[in-house]
Amino acid sequence: MNALGDAGTHRMVLNFLAVLAADIQDQFAWLDGTRLATEAFVEEVEFACAVSDGLAERGVLEPGHLPTLRAIGHRVGEIDPARHAEPWADALATDPAWDDVRRLARQLLVAELGDRRQPLPRRARDI
Repeated sequence: MNALGDAGTHRMVLNFLAVLAADIQDQFAWLDGTRLATEAFVEEVEFACAVSDGLAERGVLEPGHLPTLRAIGHRVGEIDPARHAEPWADALATDPAWDDVRRLARQLLVAELGDRRQPLPRRARDI
């Protein structure tokens, strides 16, 4: 990938981490009443984690952060597939896996950027 593509991909990964690391009230506000399916968000998070290997290989992402990204991808992958059809807001409120993911995302943002509190990205309405 070229430097511009890597920069955009890195920004996308950081945006997903910002959403994952946010306090639950901020996550609800980001969702703003949408019925974003858990499955759609899980797929996006898994994709963000998967492309991180390439970013690390090309020096865009610190290779030492890969274990935490892999842990996030693994934890998200463990979420019960039967719950994937429900809105992500419902899953956030009831599935403790998201607490683990939040903790890992915060850890990674602190290591990568020095602070876990990042502006949340503008949400696409049709993820």
